[in-house]
Amino acid sequence: MKVLRMVLVIALAAWVLPCSAAAGARFSLGETYTIIDQAGRELTVARPFLRLISLYGAHTENLFALGLNPRIVGVGRNEAFPPAAKQKPVFSYRDDPEKFLAARPDLVLVRPMIDRGYPGLMQRLEKSGISVVSIQPNTVEEMFDYWRILGVLTGTESRAADMTVRFKRAVAAFKDLTADIEPKKQVYFEAIHSKMKTFTPQAMAIFALETAGGINIAADARQVRTTNIAEYGKERILSRSSEIQVYLAQYGAMNRPSVAAIKAEPGFTVIRAVQTDDVYLIDEMIVSRPTMRLLAGIYQIGRILYPEHFDHRALQILKTAGVNPPAE
Repeated sequence: MKVLRMVLVIALAAWVLPCSAAAGARFSLGETYTIIDQAGRELTVARPFLRLISLYGAHTENLFALGLNPRIVGVGRNEAFPPAAKQKPVFSYRDDPEKFLAARPDLVLVRPMIDRGYPGLMQRLEKSGISVVSIQPNTVEEMFDYWRILGVLTGTESRAADMTVRFKRAVAAFKDLTADIEPKKQVYFEAIHSKMKTFTPQAMAIFALETAGGINIAADARQVRTTNIAEYGKERILSRSSEIQVYLAQYGAMNRPSVAAIKAEPGFTVIRAVQTDDVYLIDEMIVSRPTMRLLAGIYQIGRILYPEHFDHRALQILKTAGVNPPAE
């Protein structure tokens, strides 16, 4: 099938040479600074963008990490990190396009869910000469590519590369802490409690778990569409009940489990982790977002699984990477 391209009504002068294509699942960065986002938009970056609006918390967090606070002219609602993001003007994909135009951004960063759900807003922004880039990585390898793309878009490639180096060094150091532990603990990591869903084996949450030395009990889970969520179901969870030594559950805006609710789930009393009171909640922002704070998620999981190993040495690994430990 030929790729469909949409010519923007208003060109972006010397900033960028844009066009749009059919929706795709992957994003990429070419050798000539040509970025293809997950909607198929193609942007050849000639100069860094200077006025940025982010409508996804991970974009916001990464922009601040790249030292771009002065260039951020707007963020999405319910921003929680870093604290400075709370001082920025707030935008929503439900806002009138005129609100965006009044802020005079040259780049609006979104994720595919917003892009697909609000095509009218995206088209109006593009017709008004504002570039839109839609990206949300699902794996750690994609995260590195995503950081580099943010660096290209904003002229901070060296900082983005440094983030990748620091992240990889910290991961290697964390793995060293648990290399000699045998046997390693077996863990079920819940993604959505009400639907009994877990994560795909490639998901960032599972990367965090395995880097911390845990064994994913649901490695055979079936992926849901093209997301990082996977089907497992209560019957399969209970079939592994005696093997589950630790039960983790992420919580966030769209998923609000509690330890009490998990323990009270009909049938769950046979799960080993429930019997031993080894059920824990983990903030989704540090296990499912493509940011440096994924290291904080690794640290927190490690503290749960092997507190005798994730001691002052683990804290030093985190601090060397420039990441603060999560509140306990």
